[in-house]
Amino acid sequence: MAIATLASLLLLGASIPPPPPVDGERPLVAWLPGEVLCDGTAVQPVTMRRPLTTLGWSRMPVAESVTVRFRIDAEGRPLSIDTKSARNTYPSQDIAPSLAASRFASGAPRTGCEIRYRQAITPLADAPVADIVSYSLAPESGPLPEAGWARLSPAGSDCRRPPEILVRVSPEFRTLPGTPGVRDWVLLGHDIDARGRPREVQTLYSTGNGALNAAAGKAMRNWRFVAGRRTGCLNPFWRAALPLPAPDGPDPESLRPAGATCPVDSAWQRPPVLTYPSAFQRRGIEGWAIVAYDVAPWGEPGNIRVLASEPADTFGQQAEQVIRSARKPPSDRGAVGCIERVRFVMGPRDGMEGQDGVPPPSSAP
Repeated sequence: MAIATLASLLLLGASIPPPPPVDGERPLVAWLPGEVLCDGTAVQPVTMRRPLTTLGWSRMPVAESVTVRFRIDAEGRPLSIDTKSARNTYPSQDIAPSLAASRFASGAPRTGCEIRYRQAITPLADAPVADIVSYSLAPESGPLPEAGWARLSPAGSDCRRPPEILVRVSPEFRTLPGTPGVRDWVLLGHDIDARGRPREVQTLYSTGNGALNAAAGKAMRNWRFVAGRRTGCLNPFWRAALPLPAPDGPDPESLRPAGATCPVDSAWQRPPVLTYPSAFQRRGIEGWAIVAYDVAPWGEPGNIRVLASEPADTFGQQAEQVIRSARKPPSDRGAVGCIERVRFVMGPRDGMEGQDGVPPPSSAP
């Protein structure tokens, strides 16, 4: 079977609007990026990442489009991503992260940029297979329904619930190339012979990472299952997104408010609790925010405001919550004009590990 790449499948699947889903079905919901305009001039991206698809509901409200504003720096990175217009639109959590993982030509910084995303609601019976595979690997909105698994399984398959795995072999994910801000995956198809050995291992669908495809196929051939023939088995392997470091930021002291009375290095009685914005963490996108705040005499932070954040305002919103979770030591008068830079950095192992497995019984009918 020919290898189908994610890009070609998505282009084919998004050309004609499908009929609306019938009652009771959970359709696939996608946000399709449109033209980018910077100060009214069209700008072509080098790489435009699509937001991850999710599952919707048969009678869900439809938002025809969402417009996101941003700028492009000298390296071609989308920054200062403003998500206010998309914040209350279901389901739009990955719009800003996917834009942050996109790229434009370097050497031509631009301001006043905006992009419009169009919502596409598609029955699973008509959705692009690559979208269904991608969703099945990270089912954020619930298990993939039967209609989705029916699209993935080969005709005549008797391996929808594969036999018990006796030996599982994983590729050396650390040695494989990855993509900053994007998880690479491959869906393998295979049969199982009477002795429980995989046979006819082949790549069915892939994001196009050739090294991952080859390593996954090699590992799959060394798996062993409980004895018994099966045909039409599926097995995904995926490589976590490489971390995408945050851009440099200003010195926080350069933003300290006039008349500040807060000591520069005042200690916390209860340190802030760092909670990473989950949609950005999933893509390995790092960020920062510089926050100003005052402190009440009893140590509670107040008047919290974001002075700067990158690559999206989401990090500023999260930083406000981080500061609100902390407490300073009590004092006679409190303080005003405190400054804190909150960094959101992936751990040393994040983005280095991949995963493999068969669809879990709870997800695969």
